[in-house]
Amino acid sequence: MLACATVLAGTLPLAASAGAPGKVSGATALALAGVIAPLSPDLTGPEKKAVAMLFAANADVPYKKAIVVTADRIVCRTGNVDITIRNCEVTFGKKVKTVNGSTANEIFATEALAGVPPDGAAGSNFESLSKLSCTIDPNAIRRKDGSGADCTFQPGN
Repeated sequence: MLACATVLAGTLPLAASAGAPGKVSGATALALAGVIAPLSPDLTGPEKKAVAMLFAANADVPYKKAIVVTADRIVCRTGNVDITIRNCEVTFGKKVKTVNGSTANEIFATEALAGVPPDGAAGSNFESLSKLSCTIDPNAIRRKDGSGADCTFQPGN
């Protein structure tokens, strides 16, 4: 029973209050890396494919090296008055990628799952983080013991 509780505890986000560093591991970290990796200009095609396969429940990926998924800043917004608004700006160095709709919704929801605290403004809900760094180890994930995915970030901007 204790081993089960230890494994489960490793997958939960540490409370990420505004300004306090956040850290997640396990399934939540893989999800966070999985929604950001496709947007990254820094990852190679094989790295993006490996993360996509892992995120799609395929642990038997041909890629063997650790993959580091980073983003300098992520700011997501949903509307609570204009409920059609869903967008995120993801910054990689000097490159900013803007996504809308379901992709933005996935990022917004995954940030919430990772413990990023929400913020509100008139008609909008915001979630933001900076200094995202996720390390994905396909060899560890292949063992199916809950290890192999870790992320750190700074909530807010």
